[in-house]
Amino acid sequence: MKQSSPFVFTTGVLGYPILFVLLIWIVFWFEIRFGISFNDFGVRPGEVKGLRGIIFSPFIHGDIKHLFNNTIPLFVLSMALFYFYRKISWQVLLIGLVLTGILTWSIGRPANHIGASGIIYMLAAFLFFKGIFSKYYRLVALSLIVVFLYGGMLWYVTPIDPEISWEGHLSGLISGFVLSLIYRKNSIPAPKYEWEKPEYKVEEDLFMQHFDEDGNFIERRFEIKEEEEDLQSSFSEQNPLNEEEQTNITYRYIYKESKDRKK
Repeated sequence: MKQSSPFVFTTGVLGYPILFVLLIWIVFWFEIRFGISFNDFGVRPGEVKGLRGIIFSPFIHGDIKHLFNNTIPLFVLSMALFYFYRKISWQVLLIGLVLTGILTWSIGRPANHIGASGIIYMLAAFLFFKGIFSKYYRLVALSLIVVFLYGGMLWYVTPIDPEISWEGHLSGLISGFVLSLIYRKNSIPAPKYEWEKPEYKVEEDLFMQHFDEDGNFIERRFEIKEEEEDLQSSFSEQNPLNEEEQTNITYRYIYKESKDRKK
């Protein structure tokens, strides 16, 4: 049953997000510990050398605030991806990484674009739009949760802060939307209720037998089937109880006068 279920909690659901978070923290610790900077390995738009940032930029952060702001969303959204979309999780993650980096390199300002923000926006957009397209109640609920938790990030796809790579955020948003369209047909089929199945018959439904043709409730009792009655009668005939086998229970009541009772 667990293998056939589309939602299975495995070690990868927690393991991979933890690994991603550890990697970005280790890179930042390495920079602080040895006094070096990897900012030059970010996405540099318009330069061939800057294409290497497509792979390296998500692991590089400018300061502790930047790193902390990306840690929790990266962990939560990647965990949701590996749990709800485990079959296509790695495809979405890798294609989204490359697509977000290429778009940032194409539309970005001439600067070093670093951080996992683009991947976070890609994951948030994919989870939201994919859930809406699926029309499956659990995935739609996930879309609403994403909006509730990270809906405020939408403001940062516009140039409201010159120190923030809004181009990377916008690229991630577009990438997530595109991926949700690409994998739209891989949606989990919604479960059908009994009355939606082709073999369903109204006259055999015990619940519907409580109502007449006009929809009025009818109080009725369902008797034991004749087959069950025959089975019980045949069992009693084959296994008769002798008088010796019958159990007699005798109740004996003893009334005892209390010593403290006054005469």
